[in-house]
Amino acid sequence: MAQVAAVPAGRRTFRREQDRAATKVLAVAAVVVALVGLWELYHWIWASTGWTWPFVVDNTTMPHVWTIAKAFAQPAQVNQPALGTVLFHKALFTAKEAAAGFALGAVVGFAIAVVLVHSRLLQRGFLPYIVASQTVPILAVAPMVVVWVNPKLPSGLQGWGSVAVIAAYLTFFPVAINSLRGLQSADPRAVELMRSYAAGRSAVLWKVRVPASLPYVFAALKIAATASVVGAIIGELPSGIQSGLGGAIINFNQYYSIEPQELWATNIAAALLGIAFFLLVVLAEKLLVHRPPEQIA
Repeated sequence: MAQVAAVPAGRRTFRREQDRAATKVLAVAAVVVALVGLWELYHWIWASTGWTWPFVVDNTTMPHVWTIAKAFAQPAQVNQPALGTVLFHKALFTAKEAAAGFALGAVVGFAIAVVLVHSRLLQRGFLPYIVASQTVPILAVAPMVVVWVNPKLPSGLQGWGSVAVIAAYLTFFPVAINSLRGLQSADPRAVELMRSYAAGRSAVLWKVRVPASLPYVFAALKIAATASVVGAIIGELPSGIQSGLGGAIINFNQYYSIEPQELWATNIAAALLGIAFFLLVVLAEKLLVHRPPEQIA
């Protein structure tokens, strides 16, 4: 009888999950439709009234949404594939750089947090410099990183390897700060209990501090995921790489006055890549982070 009753309960749970997923999809679709409607409404009002604040609205400054969508299906140049195909391959190249930078920055940031959580002296000494590192504009750092790193990389990594380092530069900071806060959030009673059993620092770290820090770490990884894409695109500019979205932005920026929809399409591709990275982190969080029983309704 218990097994018979368990089947309908499982089906009800599955249906609830389906309903939640459908609700989320409908909510996202509704937001997209609302944003498109607001874009076109803003374009129509400003163009019809002749308002010029905060900027002149016309088909160059704000192309119609359908014009941007149509650009994905049209070739950017003669005898070339559709723009959507070109941007897809460029996004894959940028994704490779961003993924490498994201992984490198996440590892370095978490390692810094592990070191600092065991020494208040190091925290006081190094945290100001870690914060100060993020006040330097990335556009100023990127050319120097290219000059420093490229010659020291193997031939297969030269070019895009330095871009990955630039992406890691933007990634490590939120991971380091949030991971440090998460490692410090471990229950002091659990830490003392582990120490009372003569547990070493590594045992306390992996059995108490790291599990407690996971919500903080994944909150940082969500920020770092999108930052790694931004860092990769910015890093492609001084590197002279034309295979990624950064090269496409430079190229289409030159023709913005006559073909603005191509640059807007590239911006959308970059945004979608950042969203994809964010969703991958969200999926990993759902698989790895579980709420404690007392927080489950």
